[in-house]
Amino acid sequence: MTRISTRAALAATVALFAVPAMPAFAQETPAAEDASDIATGNEITVIARRREERLLDVPIAISALNTDALERAGAKDLSGIQGAIPNVNIVQGRGSASSANFYIRGIGQPDALQTFDPAVGVYVDGVYLSRIQGALLNLFDVERVEVLRGPQGTLYGKNTIGGAVNVVSKKPDLDTVKGEAAFTYGRFDEVTAKGYVSAPLVTDKLALSLAGVYDDRDGIVTDPRTGRKYNDRNNLSGRAILRAKPSDTVELLISGDYTRQRNAATLGYLTAPMFQTDFALGAVLLSPGNPYGPYDYKASTSLAPDQGQKLDHWGVSGTINVDLSDSFQLTSITAYRKLKTDFFIDIDATQFELGDVFVGVRQNQFSQELQLKYDADKLKGVFGLYYLNENVSSHQEAYADGLFAFNGAPITFLRTIDDKQVTKSYAAFGQLTYDFTEQLSMTAGLRYTHEKKTYNRCTVTASTLGLLNNIRYCFPDNLPAPFTGDNDVSYDAWTPMVSLSYKPTPDTLLYASASRGFKAGGFNGRVNSNGDISVTRNGVTTVVPNFEPETVWSYEAGAKGTFLDGRVNVSAAAFYTDYNNFQARVGNGTNVGLGGSFPVLNAGKLRIQGFEFDISVRPVQPLTLFASVGYLDADYKRFDDPRRLPPAGGAAFSCNPTGAQITCRPAFAPPLTLRAGGEYRVSLGDASLTLGGDVRFVDKQYLSVDNRPGLTEDGYLIGNLYAQVDFDKFYLRGAVKNVGNTLYKTDGQEFSSVGNIQTVYYGDPRTWNVTVGVRF
Repeated sequence: MTRISTRAALAATVALFAVPAMPAFAQETPAAEDASDIATGNEITVIARRREERLLDVPIAISALNTDALERAGAKDLSGIQGAIPNVNIVQGRGSASSANFYIRGIGQPDALQTFDPAVGVYVDGVYLSRIQGALLNLFDVERVEVLRGPQGTLYGKNTIGGAVNVVSKKPDLDTVKGEAAFTYGRFDEVTAKGYVSAPLVTDKLALSLAGVYDDRDGIVTDPRTGRKYNDRNNLSGRAILRAKPSDTVELLISGDYTRQRNAATLGYLTAPMFQTDFALGAVLLSPGNPYGPYDYKASTSLAPDQGQKLDHWGVSGTINVDLSDSFQLTSITAYRKLKTDFFIDIDATQFELGDVFVGVRQNQFSQELQLKYDADKLKGVFGLYYLNENVSSHQEAYADGLFAFNGAPITFLRTIDDKQVTKSYAAFGQLTYDFTEQLSMTAGLRYTHEKKTYNRCTVTASTLGLLNNIRYCFPDNLPAPFTGDNDVSYDAWTPMVSLSYKPTPDTLLYASASRGFKAGGFNGRVNSNGDISVTRNGVTTVVPNFEPETVWSYEAGAKGTFLDGRVNVSAAAFYTDYNNFQARVGNGTNVGLGGSFPVLNAGKLRIQGFEFDISVRPVQPLTLFASVGYLDADYKRFDDPRRLPPAGGAAFSCNPTGAQITCRPAFAPPLTLRAGGEYRVSLGDASLTLGGDVRFVDKQYLSVDNRPGLTEDGYLIGNLYAQVDFDKFYLRGAVKNVGNTLYKTDGQEFSSVGNIQTVYYGDPRTWNVTVGVRF
């Protein structure tokens, strides 16, 4: 496997493509544009500000990947756009085949449990998805994916403190039959079949589109003890959209989608020694870190063959657009979604039963949004009301028959958890843009959010060890004195934004903005004892049954433009972010004993600053080159963890489990990300041949809050290649991802409170596939 230093990776990337020097202020996106768009000067249209605009005219850091760009990236789901956008991390998350781990500019969700809210909002045709479970969406009928970087607290609001991912589906065409079908075969017996068809039912009045995908691949991780395969794919998804236009002023869209996944378990790799607590012998080493030596897609599990992962996720939505006049349009978006997951996860990824869990989630949500849009000569804007009612419950079982022993004899241990959370969120918002001149505009917006959460939880243990048997802990019902708990909390937030933009020419834009983001507080879904909801400092115990909201202020300056008839596209942004009340799920170091503490703290304050730069160039008609750079300088300005600091300790954060005070960096915030590539298209008579590829560098990053050595990615370089032959309606494409078979880490699990479990997850090895398809 390839392992490369930061310096060598940077040198290799710069040598591959020399990018012209550009101003240090500014922003991003051209690498996402289709080569044909660049050649003809066509422009991508986005709805990032709830109305259709040229991408070039939107004064925020936004990237838009259309259908062709997604295909070139080999994106089967949202994780496929990883690396295409600077300072954006989108990967499969934490032992699940369908959860999405989103981080934008170093801001994301520190825990995958359903009681923790995402920091990056995911929207599908205007409908917000509340959970990261099931958010790793298949991209089979998508017109484009818009990624908005930085807080989007005004128009998007709820849980968009880091940014928003806006997925826009293809609308059925009212007067033309359109469609596509494709079949793919690849390494690890990958079989993917997808189809899309749109047809008018009543010309100019009514149309229907149907889309579906079947995606199956064998596991890439082998258990050397049993030969069984893990980390596979088995997905079936479909969507139907009915579009009606009874008059020139009214449009109705009704959409229904369903996703079914049936996967084996997703295994990581243990990186630190794992211990059993023997009440007669003391700490007993069960497994060393890296139990099979250097990682080679091998890991063991105690899970049975039928203990895999199941997901059923469906939803319906209705969107009504009514033109009230030449200036006013009313939009209503009504949606209901339901999620059911049954996941077995082996957190320790060994044959021992220390971190084996079952998590069954049942979630449903209803949302309603009303938007009143105004478009006049100098003034444009949108006003809206939003309501969300979410119910999420779970049944969890933690199996740990290997965690405790007495003089070598195992002690059985089972913990069951049942909880339920109800969230009601209300918001009112408005945003206006005023054009002082044809060149100078100002935008200002404000959103008010009120959110209420109600939470109940019961934990019961069953064990052959007397002091652990039949312990029942329920929140908020049976907390012993002096502890009290309130299971109802409410949060209010005002999230304003303001921006000033100037267009020196119709195809260039300069802007500056300030915006505030908000992520609600909540309850710790890992509470197992009073120790998880209380802190003691200077002899005083304080009950902390819930954690408080996070807030962020972000300041940004940017520029973008297109030149030489669309042959050169440039965008860039510089930003500074103050991030307060960071919600951190922390461990208590290497634990041997009863332990099992998982507190969540509003631990501190972060400062995040950096810049992003993107360029695409077509020097000659057949050739397109592109490159992007993302730089992050992210630091904890304060991290208060009373559990690790002595009573007289200051505000420093102890990264080291032994208690040494050292400087830490936030997780999932690599200082440097680079991408460069190109595409060459030549004519072959009635056909055409396209050759393309890219190389991506990701700098060193930490995969845990406390920067543990085993949960660290030291930096990697990864390359991808593809070739496609296009005929009149048919096409044939071959692709290789991770050409150099680079070994790289994508995510981690830190459960040091349970036998010192620290597990890391890896990206795919080298894969290849061949696709044959038809478009009509």
